[in-house]
Parts: sequence; C-alpha cells; structure tokens
Amino acid sequence: MVEQSNSGRMETPIVDVIDERLSRQSRLRRMLSRPDLGAFAGAVLVFVFFAFAAGDTGMFAADGVMNWLTVTAQLMIIGTGAALLMIGGEFDLSVGSMIGFAGMVIAIPTIYFHVPVGVSVILAFVMAMAIGALNGYIIVRTRLPSFIVTLASLYMLRGLTIALSIVFTNRTIVSGLKQYSDNSFVAALFSAKLFPGFFRWLAENGIINKLPNGAPAVSGLPMLLVWAVVIAVIGHVVLTKTRVGNWIFASGGDANAARNVGVPVSAIKISLFMVTAFCATVFAACQVFEFGSAASDRGLLKEFEAIIAAVIGGCLLTGGYGSVVGACLGALIFGVVQMGILFTGAPSDWFQVFLGAMLLIAVLFNSSIRRRVTGER
Repeated sequence: MVEQSNSGRMETPIVDVIDERLSRQSRLRRMLSRPDLGAFAGAVLVFVFFAFAAGDTGMFAADGVMNWLTVTAQLMIIGTGAALLMIGGEFDLSVGSMIGFAGMVIAIPTIYFHVPVGVSVILAFVMAMAIGALNGYIIVRTRLPSFIVTLASLYMLRGLTIALSIVFTNRTIVSGLKQYSDNSFVAALFSAKLFPGFFRWLAENGIINKLPNGAPAVSGLPMLLVWAVVIAVIGHVVLTKTRVGNWIFASGGDANAARNVGVPVSAIKISLFMVTAFCATVFAACQVFEFGSAASDRGLLKEFEAIIAAVIGGCLLTGGYGSVVGACLGALIFGVVQMGILFTGAPSDWFQVFLGAMLLIAVLFNSSIRRRVTGER
C-alpha cells in the first residue's frame, strides 16, 4: 500500500519480507535431522528384543548389566574419539594398534626397568599423542587420505609393539604389573572400584545378588565406566557448546571454505588425531591395570568397532555431521548385543552378522537423513 505524507510526497511502501532461511521447521523435521535418532531407535529395539529373548537369563541382573556396561564403556571411550575425528572429516585406523602399544609402554618400563608406574603412564600418553600428532601432521601437509596414513600406522605400531616386547622380554605378553601398581594412586585412577560399601549394602538387602562366598555380585563401580562417561560428556560439550565444536563441523563439512573464513583446519585435525590417541591410551591403561598385564595383540580390530559405533550413532563417512551422543548409543547397542547373544546361548557368529547388518542399515539411514537436511535428491 502506498501512503501519502503530510508534505504531499508519495512514500515508498513498506513490505514485510520473511527470509525463507529463517522459516520455522516442524518438530518432526527437527527430530529427523538429529544424527543420533537412528541409534536411539536401534537401542530401544535392542533392549526390547533382549528383554523378551534373555529376560530370564540374568542379563538384566546386576552382574549381567555390569557385563554389557563394561563392553559399552570400553567402546564409548574410543568411540567418542572416533566420532569427533569422523565429524572432522578424517579416520584413524591405528587406534587398535595404539592400545597394544600404549599398554606395552606402561608395562615394560615399570616391570623391567623399575620406572615408577606413574611415570610409565605419563610416558605412554605422551608417546601415543605424539604419534597421533604425527599422523595428523602428515595428513594435513601431504593431503593424503587419512585412511592410507593411519593404515600404515596400524601395521607399523603393531609390528613395533611385538618387536619391542620380544627384544626386552622375549615374550609378547608382559605380566606381573600387579605387584608394582598395588596401592598406587595412578593404578587406582584406572582400575579402582568405587562405592564398594554401597554395593555391599545393596547385596545385604537383597537388591542385588550375592556370590556363593557372600560377596556382592558387583563389588563396585569400575573406573572404566567413569572414564567413559567423563570423556563422552567432555566430547559432547566441546562439540555442541563451544567454538571448537563449530570448527570441527566446519573442518569436516568443507575444509577449504572453513579455511577461507579463518578456521584453523590443520590445527583442528591434528588435535583430533591426538584425541583419538589419548582415548586409546585410556583404554589401554584401564586394561593393563585391571588384568595386571599387557599384550602386543591387545586392541585388535578395535579401530573398526569404534568406527562402527560412530557410524551407527549417525556420523557420516564424508564428515561434517554426527554426534557424540549417537556414538555412545552405538556403543551401547554393540555392548548389549554382544553380551545378549552370549546370554541367550546363540552362536557367537551371529554377532558378526548383526554388526554388519547394523552398519549397512546405519549408513543407508544416515545417507537418507543427509539428503533430507541438505535438500539433495
């Protein structure tokens, strides 16, 4: 509508234009765009299935729950690092070999050279993260695919771990760490059981089962679970609440465009490789102090399990999309199914079948969600 002012001049009409980019999305569309939706639905289905298939086998008793929570926590630790790196547009196939390598770095100096266990643990973290930084540096400098670079690291680290363990110990399994780590704060940081009195009270009041010797079926909350939750929470907060999280998404979505607007893409990618190495070392330390030994084949194929958990959780293979929460749900599905098959007495080979099927379904689902979000046909 054109209005005439008091001065007699015709004024330009004022038209309210609504930018279509700011239009409100329906709640359903917002839900469908969440990367962890498929993992959440999968977790619900898995729990419902095993509630019927294994509900009377002890799978959901206290000790049974602790079994599949332990498997879940192990995968959550490395799955969180894998998810962050995949969102940043890269892969790390050296995670499994890093677990074996870090475990040996903790055990050999402590047992054979009498280095304080705390120093050995720090050395393991420093060496692992340095190797992660080197992987990242090679990738960002040469622009080689991370798949190739970290595949080479996988073989080199595994071979180096076996060679060093034979040179120093003439064995591929190093045991006897318990006597060096007893009453050690560092060992307790990775292997202690929290709240033993509370769990004993639960057993005495019949809330959880007792063992034949009268001890509670679950003696405490393992530090492995604590580490898994802490790492996942920190990863989720960094990814969703900080500028660094935006940089991670930008680096994985379009690295060149991110560089053009000032995102330190190279530093982000190198840091993410260091994060995966850190997570692998936490995993290794928890295993070493729990079992009192290190083995050169520890962590075998764990890199693929971490990637599978991240993909089931909604991370795209092309980067720029995903969530830590989804990766944790993928780890939960992994743990519940692996232990659920054991509780039901089904052949363990079916777990591999299920894992492959879940990976394929997750990739198809994530691809469909990506097309919905980006408007592709």
